Amino acid sequence: MQHADTIIHAGAILTVNSAFDVLNKHALVITDGKISAILPSDSPTLANISATETFHLNNHVLMPGLINAHGHAPMTLFRGWADDYALMTWLNDYIWPAESQFVDAKFVREGTELAIAEMIRGGTTFYSDMYFFPEAAAKVAEQTGMRMQITSPVFDFPCNWGSGPDDYLAKAEALLDTYKHTDLVHVVLGPHAPYTVSDEPLKRIRALADNYQTGIQIHLHETAFEVETAIKEHGERPVARMQKLGLLDDKFQAVHMTTLNDTDIRMIADAGSHVIHCPESNMKLASGFTPTQKLQQANINIAIGTDGAASNNDLDMFGEMRTTALLAKASALEPTVVTAPEAIAMATINGARAMGLGDKTGSLELGKYADIIALDLSGIEHQPIYDLASHIVYTNVSNTVTHSWVNGKLLLNNRQLTQMNVDKIKQQTLAWREKIQEFKTSHDH
Repeated sequence: MQHADTIIHAGAILTVNSAFDVLNKHALVITDGKISAILPSDSPTLANISATETFHLNNHVLMPGLINAHGHAPMTLFRGWADDYALMTWLNDYIWPAESQFVDAKFVREGTELAIAEMIRGGTTFYSDMYFFPEAAAKVAEQTGMRMQITSPVFDFPCNWGSGPDDYLAKAEALLDTYKHTDLVHVVLGPHAPYTVSDEPLKRIRALADNYQTGIQIHLHETAFEVETAIKEHGERPVARMQKLGLLDDKFQAVHMTTLNDTDIRMIADAGSHVIHCPESNMKLASGFTPTQKLQQANINIAIGTDGAASNNDLDMFGEMRTTALLAKASALEPTVVTAPEAIAMATINGARAMGLGDKTGSLELGKYADIIALDLSGIEHQPIYDLASHIVYTNVSNTVTHSWVNGKLLLNNRQLTQMNVDKIKQQTLAWREKIQEFKTSHDH
């Protein structure tokens, strides 16, 4: 008799493998945090495997946990605080003043707890975070069992977390050393944007990334204003500047990418770089539209992120999938652009590839991390189901997530968080709301 940690029997398994197989009435076996077998539930082989825990989820679909490839988790404490403003007004007049007032390690820790609780309940098992005090956020992820990519931020100017590029890069290197042998926390470098980081720090970021064989994530071509300003100040478009400085490679993650011409797209494609698409945030801030169809035609890997809840205003990756598909069709005037399987891939395996972990997570295959979610689609509002991928993308299913495993560890059990105290998180959040609301009232006057 073989022994495993967990066996999950499910009505269906959406593998997101290369064939996009859907396996009906199968069981998934977890051993030492990885997927060790996927077998028919009535398989004789399965009968010879015992497990510490067995789940019978016969009304459920198992699928890879969703991967939120770009966000600012602590900013969930600013959810709804400064809505309906243009990006630069939103940043300069509201977000940056509030961050100067409030952001410290406690803010980051408690904002991250709020965000992770929301993400787990919404089906996300792996997220990328770019924010101050990343060491505090990483500890929360470790404590809760969440997988994360730290995008260690770099700016030209001081902030509550550091004094300038030298300080930020030293802290980034310390994080790279701390987490170089861990499964849950992965560190990349995060220059904020071309308009907040000058050439010399970007060159040093390239050298540090090469030294640690890690990636770079940056906000890039977020608005037409950014591109126009770059041309005036640098004489070239931001993507061209990134190429000239040597940043573009197969570990480069370009976030937003709304204002692109054919040359920009060719540079990204030739480098094998990745685009992180944040459609709802882009729409809310009226930043523009990512040309998804053209990126697909150029064979560029596209992943999806929510951005921060201060500009979204949720961290719902199922909603982001749906918006990605619908927006791509509407903007291209072509209903076949971004099919349902392609949207699911963007929210799972493509995100894993963008973060350099496509061989370890993002799909349900033997040997990969057991990063798994279960959806209960038995409710009346989900009947009938003809095509599973289509249903997951085009129907509101985020509240059907009942179970979540990361590295084989159960983080959500029948909608209940197993590693987090929801009442404590609510109390913390209400305390922050009072402080931030008082600041907003005085700020508005």
